[in-house]
Amino acid sequence: MKLIVGLGNPGIKYAQTRHNIGFWVIDRLSDEWGIPVNKEKWKAEVGEGIVRGEKVILMKPLTYMNLSGEAVRPAMDWLKADLDELVVVYDDLDLPPGQIRLRLKGSSGGHNGMKSLIQHLGTDQFKRIKIGIGRPQGRMSVPDYVLSPFHKSDLELMADAVERSASAINCWLDKTFLEAMNRYNTKPGK
Repeated sequence: MKLIVGLGNPGIKYAQTRHNIGFWVIDRLSDEWGIPVNKEKWKAEVGEGIVRGEKVILMKPLTYMNLSGEAVRPAMDWLKADLDELVVVYDDLDLPPGQIRLRLKGSSGGHNGMKSLIQHLGTDQFKRIKIGIGRPQGRMSVPDYVLSPFHKSDLELMADAVERSASAINCWLDKTFLEAMNRYNTKPGK
C-alpha cells in the first residue's frame, strides 16, 4: 500500500496558488492512473485504486495547509499504514522554481504544513518530494507570495516539475525511493 499526500489549501480561491503545487501532483496522478479523488474522509479528498498490483491512496487534505496533520494522522491510523508507505508532496521556498528534491526525512524547513505533519505523526522520518517555488522578490511577504498564483513565466517550469514529481512517484512504485532520489534529484533540464 502507498499513501501519496499532496499538500495545499481547499477551494477554487487557492487552486492556482504556489502553495497548492502538491495538489497539482495528486491531480496529475489521478488523471494518469484513472483514480478519481472525489471521496471525503479523514478531513481530506481521497481516491483509492490499484496501480501495478499495489493499493494506492491519493490524498488532498481539506484542513488548510497549517493543519495538514489533522487529516494525515487519522488516515495513517485507519489504514494501519507504516511511515515507509507515505510520501508527501509540497512547495518549497528554498528551491528555485521548478526544481524538485526527494528526501527520506527532514525538518519542516519552516513549512507550516510540514510542521503540522511532523507534530501529528510524532516524527520527521517520512518521505517527501519538495517542489521549488523560489522566494518572493522585493517587499512581498511570504504568506502573500505562497498564496498568489505563479507568474506566467514560471508555468512551464512548474508543469515540468509536476511531471517529474509524478514520474518520481511512479519510479518509487516500480523500484525504491532511493532509486527515485538518484534519478530525480537533479536540476531542471539535466
